[in-house]
Amino acid sequence: MTSSLSRRGFLGGPSMSFRILAAAGLAALTAATALPPAKAAPDPAEKAAHESFSFGVIGDIPYGQQEADLFPTRIGDLNADRGLDFVAHVGDIKNGSSACTDEYFARIRATFDTFEHPLVYTPGDNEWVDCHRENNGRYNPLERLDKLREVFFPAAGKTLGATMPVKSQNALGLPENVRFTHNRLAFSVLNIQGSNNSLQPWTGLGRTETTPEQQAEAKHRIEATIDQLRDTFADATRRNDRAVVIMTQADMFDPSLLAAATADPKTMSGFREIIDTLVEETNDFDAPVYLVNGDSHVYAEDRPLGDGSPWLPVYGQDTAADDLQRITVDGSANATNYVKFTVAANSDATGKVLGWKKVPFTN
Repeated sequence: MTSSLSRRGFLGGPSMSFRILAAAGLAALTAATALPPAKAAPDPAEKAAHESFSFGVIGDIPYGQQEADLFPTRIGDLNADRGLDFVAHVGDIKNGSSACTDEYFARIRATFDTFEHPLVYTPGDNEWVDCHRENNGRYNPLERLDKLREVFFPAAGKTLGATMPVKSQNALGLPENVRFTHNRLAFSVLNIQGSNNSLQPWTGLGRTETTPEQQAEAKHRIEATIDQLRDTFADATRRNDRAVVIMTQADMFDPSLLAAATADPKTMSGFREIIDTLVEETNDFDAPVYLVNGDSHVYAEDRPLGDGSPWLPVYGQDTAADDLQRITVDGSANATNYVKFTVAANSDATGKVLGWKKVPFTN
């Protein structure tokens, strides 16, 4: 027979053992709530900001029908490199002797859309500046520039391929001019062109002198370029960025043009104000500056405005800019690779910010 005490303990109120367990649970809960809160998991974005990263650069590709047919496989190679955070194309999506048709622009845009990385693209002279040529279709280059903007920059502030936000000069009518930051590197991508920054006469349209509309467009674009450069360096200084990376189509130091430029510096007049700004801003910025360009088709790395450079007198410079490092990517028939840039982590003890190597395409 069960005792009355046991029955009351089971049926009429908590038993002694139950009261002990409940008290122990309450004590544990109180102790847990008294502990300091656990440290939150690291924010992935904050963690990424301190890690090494890589980006790829191509330019002056595809040239001709054969390369256009191969271009999807080239993009496939870049897509397969999962270590890339983004890809930049520094202009010339066709050669200089083929037609600048709407259909070709649409075809390249569709191919660009297959990029799985964010794609930063700046136009080259072959797709607008040189379109006045008879074998290019005798287009008005400014009309072709408008068409490029319509096809390749329909959503200002966003990259092609995978979406990456960028600041653009869309308010100035130049959505192709963009800048962004990544792991304390400031990137500035600018529409700077060959053919003396688009100031050579449109001979295919029967012009022997630069037209007023041509001069007005170049003036506006050069002023916007200088504004963006100054903004890029000012923001980089304010943030204490580790380097500035500038990307353009034009090779403003094309070795094949040096002799002519030395004899007549006016042949490079379309770059003079930009070079003035680069020298000033590079020398005021207490960190490396990298210029990445296409246009001349042959891979090179140099310091084009360093002490003793023959380009200093061409551009009327009395002061060198030794901290400006230039890298030209292969193009045209040499475009059998992409250049892979790797940015060191913030904690890297060597002090080297940027390294690069050529990576061959698979075919």
